[in-house]
Amino acid sequence: MLGRDLISISDLTPDELQGVIKTALRFKDSGRSALLEGKVLALLFEKPSLRTRVSFDVAMRQLGGHCLYLSPEEVGLGRREPVADAARVLSRYVDCIAARTFAHETVEELARFADVPVINALSEGEHPCQALADLLTVQEKKDSLAGVTLAFVGDGNNVAHSLCLGAAMAGMHFRVAAPAGYELAPAVMERAKERAARSGGSVYQTADPREAVADAEVVYTDVWASMGQEKEAALRREAFAGYQVDAKLMALARPDAIFMHDMPAHRGEEVAEGVIEGPQSVVFDQAENRLHAQKAVLALLLTEGAA
Repeated sequence: MLGRDLISISDLTPDELQGVIKTALRFKDSGRSALLEGKVLALLFEKPSLRTRVSFDVAMRQLGGHCLYLSPEEVGLGRREPVADAARVLSRYVDCIAARTFAHETVEELARFADVPVINALSEGEHPCQALADLLTVQEKKDSLAGVTLAFVGDGNNVAHSLCLGAAMAGMHFRVAAPAGYELAPAVMERAKERAARSGGSVYQTADPREAVADAEVVYTDVWASMGQEKEAALRREAFAGYQVDAKLMALARPDAIFMHDMPAHRGEEVAEGVIEGPQSVVFDQAENRLHAQKAVLALLLTEGAA
């Protein structure tokens, strides 16, 4: 993985995916190191974040490197300065760029023009770093990924796209329940099914949350209206009525099923308070694992000695 970009989780091979998870587990056990001493990561953000910003910053610090945060006002990608120019300038200063953008094309353009690795820290198309943390969490809680059934209930968004692709690569059985008009992108479904066919996993889409959750080992949901979709919030609440993960829906999963959410969560909308605060919830373990998964990604992209 040395020197490569991570724009989609499917940029990884199945073996590399497992390698990231194993490296993350090792870092979680070992804590700090000086592996990235002298390295600098630029966080190039078009939208704010709690988990993404803090986990990347702390990851670099715990590996001996440094992090530089660049706000939308400071850079103005595509407005104050062309994306291609920003990519080439930053390549002269830093060792890696993590970009959190609205348009997926923006992070792709950054990668095309940068001479250093570019990490997709979230775009409208995918959220690969979140999916890596999610798979790390499932590995910890279920001792395996292959054969595990994960049900995603809600919007077929960037989080669902990356999670679907990653689960398919890992040999999991991924089910998604979304209302008409909010399904996973057809191109993502096609790629995921191709990967599942090679790994022994499966991918299935339905409009019925009960069908998706039945006998699942992992139940996952996300907000109905993501950042930038605020004007659609009322319409989306109407479309997703009946898709809340509550105690009744969780009861259809296996008794030892875990509940996951990438957060921030809107309690009372996509998830009931009793579920996210209940004994099956692992959302804060999941949030912590953003740190460890990103340490693994940074180490593998920036050094030869991390694997």
